[in-house]
Amino acid sequence: MRILGLDYGDKTVGVAVSDVFGWTAQGLETIKRNNPNEHKQSLSRLAEIINDYNVEKIVLGYPKNMDGTEGERCKKTLEYKKHIENRFNKIPVVLWDERLSTVSAQNFLHEANWNTKKSKGVIDKMAAVVILQNYLNSIKEEN
Repeated sequence: MRILGLDYGDKTVGVAVSDVFGWTAQGLETIKRNNPNEHKQSLSRLAEIINDYNVEKIVLGYPKNMDGTEGERCKKTLEYKKHIENRFNKIPVVLWDERLSTVSAQNFLHEANWNTKKSKGVIDKMAAVVILQNYLNSIKEEN
């Protein structure tokens, strides 16, 4: 079973996918978004990815504030979740607390001597990896 991890933002959607065993997350791509209120383009690309990888679950990063409250980004993410659920109604969508996922991605890229200032798209993809890997680790701990 493959699981898709998403880091949703106004301008991009970072995408990661699990291996077939659900052990590791790999970054796939960053989908560019031309308009924060338009979802057709990103959902069309997600449909291709879901089909190519036989995705059975989607983990969507949920950007709570550091104090655990839900702000404007959470509202936008919930709206995107509804769009995903309407388009892919047979695939469950799980919200996952993504606090510090972007910071973790930036730190990882910094340690790898990657120029993060020139690679916003890479950071979004890596944030999706962090979100998905944390989710996969939580599943392992439950079993």
